[in-house]
Amino acid sequence: MTARSPVPAPPPEPPRGLTRRRLLGTGLAGAGALLGAGTLAGCASPASASGASALSVWDLFQGGDGMLMDDMIEAVSRQGRGFDVDRTILDWGPSYYTKLAMSAAGGRASDVAVLHLSRLAGYAPGGLLDPFDLELLAEFGVTEQDFTPAVWARTKHDGTVYAIPLDVHPFIVFYDKEAAGKAGLLDADGELAPMGSPEALLEAGRGLAEATGAAGILFGHVTDTAQSWRQFAAFYAQTGAAFTLPDGGPPRIDVDAAVEVVSFMRRLFDGRTNPDNLDYNGALAAFTSGRGGMAMLGEWELPTLRKSGIPLGAAPFPQVFDRPAVYTDSHSFVLPHQDDPDPARRREAHRYVAEMIKQSLTWASAGHIPAYQPVLATPEYAALTPQSSYAEAGKAAVLDPPNWFTGAASNFQNRMCQPLQSALLGNTTAEQAVRQMVREADALLKQPNPVA
Repeated sequence: MTARSPVPAPPPEPPRGLTRRRLLGTGLAGAGALLGAGTLAGCASPASASGASALSVWDLFQGGDGMLMDDMIEAVSRQGRGFDVDRTILDWGPSYYTKLAMSAAGGRASDVAVLHLSRLAGYAPGGLLDPFDLELLAEFGVTEQDFTPAVWARTKHDGTVYAIPLDVHPFIVFYDKEAAGKAGLLDADGELAPMGSPEALLEAGRGLAEATGAAGILFGHVTDTAQSWRQFAAFYAQTGAAFTLPDGGPPRIDVDAAVEVVSFMRRLFDGRTNPDNLDYNGALAAFTSGRGGMAMLGEWELPTLRKSGIPLGAAPFPQVFDRPAVYTDSHSFVLPHQDDPDPARRREAHRYVAEMIKQSLTWASAGHIPAYQPVLATPEYAALTPQSSYAEAGKAAVLDPPNWFTGAASNFQNRMCQPLQSALLGNTTAEQAVRQMVREADALLKQPNPVA
């Protein structure tokens, strides 16, 4: 049922704990069927009450991120008392969250798991997560003061902390520094200058198009289940309007502000200066091949963009309305619910989370912003380029509304994107798109929470 990667040969001075990896794809884990809690627990090799087995950890990091996570686990396993970690990697997306919920509902989940902070409202209220002991975390050197208020505020349910953020991963802009220089968009330090208004961003697109001889600003949204929402949510939050989804409805959305934002998005992606019909891969390919001066993407694309050879710059998502706001999410550590957790193992889980947070400089090499501010303040992080150029995005972080149906890989994002995509393609007006978004949100609010 699971496949193990070979355990690397030990160094001359062996570590105190060995890291074991298991990769569970959807097919391997049951051909997409919902798994019972006992089956999941068996796959994850959860720790026994005796505390003799490895600390079990679930996450969704594969590829380059997966290797960085291995490096971090190896680092914490070698230092001090070390750890013996049994790491299980599951496919990213809805299947991961289904399996996490099923295992927690059975009370036999892993000791630690990774959760997008935007999904917390779907897990903490239903008893699928156990809270963190903040005094215990402080004993291991991690406190509330080590995180920005914008991010820490989202770690709580009913005033209790259920998640400890590892990173902030925002929706930002990457740009070709040579093209941006020709367009007059750089400041005295050679970084992207602030925009400050919708017209300034429109003008930047025209300038970049002229500088590249191709497109100005690239944005892939066609058939994507999240991109349009990420862009809309950032611009909308910049207006200062609230997007609130109270239980039972109706949605509290400023329709005028939303229409203003969608109208601006339609102007920005006019199909001439800036293409309006690109999918995600098409936009990425156009930017890496020099056929555009700027791309609106997640910071997680940094490793791919570095391989392109273009003179790469990066900046927080441009502020064009009244206040700074950057759409983001956060990979966070959580304690999946266990019916009878062993106190010693739960203490080790807290120590593990604290030590992994302190290793986030390694995690930052892939583009992620460390949520743990002591790492962010180090000279080593300041030396990372272009990562340090968009570090301020964490202070203006905006996540999905805190509802059980929102967040990463959620149907909410998909249902918001469909009317937005239609508007950007010119098939509907901005007002029609917003009215449809309100209806979709209202329909979701009328659905019962399956774990409440």
